[in-house]
Amino acid sequence: MTSWNQPATFDETYEDDRPGLLSQLWLGRITLIAVSIIILLNLMAALFVAGYQIYYDGMIFPGVNVWGVDLGGMTPVEAAAALQGQFTYPQTATITFRDNENIWPLTAGELGVHFDVERTVQAAYDAGRRPSLIDSLREQAGAWREGVVISPVVVFDQQIADSYLQRITAQINRPAINATVRVENLQAATTPSQIGREVDIPATMEVLGHLITQLESGEVDVVIIETPPEIASVDEAARTVNAILSSDIEIFIENPAATDPGPWIASRESLAEMLVIEPAGGSYTIRLDEAELAAFFEPLEEQLVRDPVNARFVFNDETKQLDLLAGSIQGRTLNIPATIQNVNQMAVDEKSRSIPLVFDVIEPDVPDTAAAVELGITQLVSSATTYFPGSSESRKNNVRTAASRFHGIVVKPGEEFSFAYYLGDVSMETGFDEAWIIYNGRTIKGVGGGVCQVSTTAFQAAFYAGFPITQRVEHGYRVGYYERGEGTGMDATVFAPEVDMRFINDTPYHLLIETYTDTKNNTLTFKFYSSSDGRTVQKDGPYVTNIVPHGPAIYEENPEIPPGTVKQVDWAVDGADVKIIRIVYRDGEVLYRDTFLSHYLPWQAVYQVAPGHIPVSTSTPEPTTN
Repeated sequence: MTSWNQPATFDETYEDDRPGLLSQLWLGRITLIAVSIIILLNLMAALFVAGYQIYYDGMIFPGVNVWGVDLGGMTPVEAAAALQGQFTYPQTATITFRDNENIWPLTAGELGVHFDVERTVQAAYDAGRRPSLIDSLREQAGAWREGVVISPVVVFDQQIADSYLQRITAQINRPAINATVRVENLQAATTPSQIGREVDIPATMEVLGHLITQLESGEVDVVIIETPPEIASVDEAARTVNAILSSDIEIFIENPAATDPGPWIASRESLAEMLVIEPAGGSYTIRLDEAELAAFFEPLEEQLVRDPVNARFVFNDETKQLDLLAGSIQGRTLNIPATIQNVNQMAVDEKSRSIPLVFDVIEPDVPDTAAAVELGITQLVSSATTYFPGSSESRKNNVRTAASRFHGIVVKPGEEFSFAYYLGDVSMETGFDEAWIIYNGRTIKGVGGGVCQVSTTAFQAAFYAGFPITQRVEHGYRVGYYERGEGTGMDATVFAPEVDMRFINDTPYHLLIETYTDTKNNTLTFKFYSSSDGRTVQKDGPYVTNIVPHGPAIYEENPEIPPGTVKQVDWAVDGADVKIIRIVYRDGEVLYRDTFLSHYLPWQAVYQVAPGHIPVSTSTPEPTTN
């Protein structure tokens, strides 16, 4: 039954919805009207905007101004005319460069600043004209309501400013200059240092650009880069120069021997010539030229050399010890580099103007404290005695003086003994007298006659000690003094430095030489003390051959000889060749064998007489004087 009632229900509902349909129809009409109005308004606005754009086409939009000048509605040409003379910054703004007390005032225009009217007008014209329409309209509306201020386009030509700064730098820039010191009138003269200054153009331009950007006047401190000099002060160097040249300098030898040279004086003038002034490490080194000092000291080197002197002893036969005769002396050599260094170190002291030479010390081989056992000197190993009866007092003095030079000397193992070295200077100043000497085959008066007595004795002692004889020269002709005892062929002459008598101590022991001169008995003895290594000596000879008889006597005139007086100055001897063989044994075996050959020339007797008194007879007269 319910389904049958449904159509009736439908009809009731239809009748009740009719008022709602009417409302909907009116709402649609109202909406249509509203939309139409909006469209009409937008169309009107679009027409207005289009008309606005068309109207101001080619003109600056209203509300746009530059530097207080309203350019709205003006064409670019009109705007340019309106702005002419309105922007005066380049002409009125003053920019002053300052460097301490120095100033350089300029207008902004002189520094390359100018107003670009064309670009400024273009910027004003571009206001409200954007690629985007919305942005353009928004900007146009803002200009119309509130106005738009366009900043003037200011051009800053930095090349012009840079060119001007370059001219300023010529007045400001200066190099760093070291202080200097030199010598004038024997004293130090100085010049002050200078700090280097250089304009930093990029940094100065940056400060200038900031001021111009703000369109302001003002000062620009020139940016300076300062360079300090390497040598700012020479006060200390000047004091050193004045100290060195304050007075003359004395160079001396500390504890000089009587024969040492010196002192030497270096004048202020010579010191000034040698002075070297060189920059180093922010200052100057002041010194005397090493090469010039060396040139002065090098010639002194040889004459200042002093060989070390061994202590001298005698062997005490009772105690078997050494008794000191003379103390040892240190040797020395001039140390030139150390002396130069010493001079340069002390020359700066004004209070001490005396500077000692510097020597390297050479210690003697045999000091004062040497002991007999330590040196191997324990016994007499050899001795020799020669005779000189009939010698003059002068000759005896020379024998004694020469022999004393060898008394107490010590010859170390392996050392070559030199008679000439130990003999030293033979002169009247060193204690020798004039006496007869053999020179160039003649017997003549000369200083040191009799020295060969000593060399002969030393030779014979070395001969019998079994030492190797490295140099021995016989006399030009046979001399009676040297043939007593050992016979002919056992003499040795010396004439330093050409002719010497030498032997080598080839034992492991030191050799002590003692000499004893007996002028009463006319004997000279050499004693050799050492330690025996078992050697013994056998002498074979002399073998005399090739005897050449002497010629007749020779007479010479001498104005110093009184008439009637005959003086013999040379004695007749026959010439000959002599050979002596020495055989040295050790522990019964032959150690070595050597031969000593002597060649003696014949020589006539020589007599001196007064002029005109040479005898006619060939017989030999008796000399009236000796």
